[in-house]
Amino acid sequence: MTSLIRFLAFSLGATLAMEASAAPENEEALFDTVTDQAKRLAESPYHAPADELPAALTDLDYDAYRQIRFRPEQALWNDTEGLFEVQLFHPGFLYDHPVALNLVAADGEVRHLPFDASRFRYEGDAAGLAELNLDDLGYAGFRLHYPLNSGDYRDEFMVFLGASYFRMVGREQGYGLSSRGLAIDTASPQGEEFPAFREFWLVEPGPEATRMTVYALLDSPSVTGAYRFDIAPGNQTVVDTEARLFAREDIAKLGIAPLTSMFMHGGIAGYPADDYRLRVHDSSGLALHTGSGERIWRPLSNPEKLHLSSFQDASPQGFGLVQRPRHFDGYLDAEARYEQRPSEWVTPLGDWGKGHVELVEIPSDSEANDNITAYWIPEQPLEAGQSRTFRYRLRTFGATPPDQQLAHVIRTRQGWGAIPGQSDPPPASQRHFIVDFQGTALQGLDADQPVAARLTTSSGELLEPRVQRLPDGKTWRANFRLAPQDDAPADMRLALTLHGEPLTETWNYVWYPDERR
Repeated sequence: MTSLIRFLAFSLGATLAMEASAAPENEEALFDTVTDQAKRLAESPYHAPADELPAALTDLDYDAYRQIRFRPEQALWNDTEGLFEVQLFHPGFLYDHPVALNLVAADGEVRHLPFDASRFRYEGDAAGLAELNLDDLGYAGFRLHYPLNSGDYRDEFMVFLGASYFRMVGREQGYGLSSRGLAIDTASPQGEEFPAFREFWLVEPGPEATRMTVYALLDSPSVTGAYRFDIAPGNQTVVDTEARLFAREDIAKLGIAPLTSMFMHGGIAGYPADDYRLRVHDSSGLALHTGSGERIWRPLSNPEKLHLSSFQDASPQGFGLVQRPRHFDGYLDAEARYEQRPSEWVTPLGDWGKGHVELVEIPSDSEANDNITAYWIPEQPLEAGQSRTFRYRLRTFGATPPDQQLAHVIRTRQGWGAIPGQSDPPPASQRHFIVDFQGTALQGLDADQPVAARLTTSSGELLEPRVQRLPDGKTWRANFRLAPQDDAPADMRLALTLHGEPLTETWNYVWYPDERR
């Protein structure tokens, strides 16, 4: 048994290594082979990867790790006529569990890719690593390159690195939120379980191919999985995903197609930060397209305590984490360039049945921490010995979800519900909300059109609702005041209508009277 297989501690041992070297008849046969491995792995006890990295790698800090640089001329497929190439990540720092990588040639031959230190430059504080024997380490992950923004340079557009995380961008975007292969027991009392991709198969695209395929084997104490990613970079990078899951144990909370992001402050969610920037976030809201056809927008927050929100649905049409606005003046950060962060949309392929989208908002005091996540939880739990397949499409985009025709929320603000100079002002708990909408469905409407607000709350009293067109002629505003009921949260919903027909997505927000953040 090789040291790489011993390091990964797969329970199937040498059997996996033998199967990985077999040439499948076609790609579907390869996916079936990975699926068989996942199924048999689930029938065996879980073995965590052994901690066998040299201390010189595990002790690296962030700055030293960044001084290990991949040599671009060593990129996989760099010397071919194709459009894609692959660069590799060195193990070490936080990435102490390398993955096994396999290359699949055009003729179907599968070849294991061993670690090769000559692919890297060791500079600065990492220079001493060049003197070590680093054979049989494996790689931490990989990144995909493609001429996304110009014809003469292969831009990095997708990264697989750490546990089951991966990130991607479309044209003229910079990295922000992440996707994950699976979420298990997120925000649960027993603690979250983090499944990890243990092995990948990268299929070499043909010379003219604009898509490529990656297969992955996922493993964790509760579940294993075989994944197929069909990847098409472009203005909107699209990844068609199939996940074949096999349960080792009963899973209390199974999160499908999880998205993970960061929200510090901005918009409705005021935050007492000593910060010149108007907004600091990778995503500003959760968008949903329900099975009944309703479009919902939920602004994100950085709460004082953990918030869980559940959106019940049947046969959902999609959900995603969205970054609005898309202009520099909304953030004023010339380094992070938050206006370029991608939004990402999940479209189920096939009927996912009943369940709910869960939104998790975690208190955070640093923009370096991901504190937002959203995923689909099926109504039927996955029990030990069961298997289930989920197919879905991931897509990057800008301010509005794909194919949305209804006008969208561009801004939400709130403050004390008092009138300036009022002699007998209301208590500080009364809030004044404004929600501004723009979009095709509102364009060309005269200010005297009877646009109305459809407004509800789960508790408290809604006062003085009003709808008006703003002076720019394209933005419509809904004003209202909320008088909360004691300390009860107010789950509010708002949409603009004309003659009873919706013009906008439904704005949804929960106000917690005990939180002013």
